[in-house]
Amino acid sequence: MKKFLLSILLAAFLLTGCRPAGPESGGLRGTVNTEGSTSMADVMAALQEGFREKEPGVTVNFSGTGSGAGIEAALSGACDIGLSSRELKESEMEKGAWDHLAALDGIALVVHPSNPVTALSSSQIADIFSGRITNWSVLGGPDAPIAPYGREAGSGTRSAFEELTGTAGRCVYRNEYGSTGDVIGNVSANPNAIGYVSLASVRGGVAVVAVDGTACTEEAVKSGAYPIRRPFLLITQKDAVLSDAAQAFLDYALSPEVADYIARAGAIAP
Repeated sequence: MKKFLLSILLAAFLLTGCRPAGPESGGLRGTVNTEGSTSMADVMAALQEGFREKEPGVTVNFSGTGSGAGIEAALSGACDIGLSSRELKESEMEKGAWDHLAALDGIALVVHPSNPVTALSSSQIADIFSGRITNWSVLGGPDAPIAPYGREAGSGTRSAFEELTGTAGRCVYRNEYGSTGDVIGNVSANPNAIGYVSLASVRGGVAVVAVDGTACTEEAVKSGAYPIRRPFLLITQKDAVLSDAAQAFLDYALSPEVADYIARAGAIAP
């Protein structure tokens, strides 16, 4: 009787085509730790969602610590994949950091919705953040002091913004914040404030200013018409061998199939 039952079970197994799950069929197991740019939070959330559908046995963690910290974590092995919203420095590449372009992003200039200033030139932006223009009236706005808000030292958004606007080492901030969300929240609470944030992270409560006559849109960022744009990079050690789970996530994040997820997050697929 037992042999008969075993024969039936074996036949059913073969007929239904059941096989032990393998890596190619969503059978991976493990954890992937990512760390870095807070501006990449929405993109990472979208990639996590898509990868979870593909590999439900893999958990992808994200910790927003800033680009510099993420690069260092990838180099030290503290995380599997670092996240950077700025180009690698030569010193980081010399240490073995290796970048992979996952998406493009525009850095948007945001003001309070009540501010009548809707457009600025690149030179005006540089003058505002370097302290040469200090009153909105010079720019067609109210007679009120400008409150420039920025990110903390080590932020990829700050590094990219200052490099792209030629203000590195010259910025004079009223306040510096540890996350993109903090910048948006504080600009939305101060009618005289101006700040810079990732286009992918723009929310209600702020108005986006055009730069050199071009609005900060996905189309303008991808075409290069918008001048203040940057990459979203996945960082690994150049010669490191990733775990199967981490390699699968990296391959997925760089594949054409994630374009819709990246777009849903407000970023632009390369």
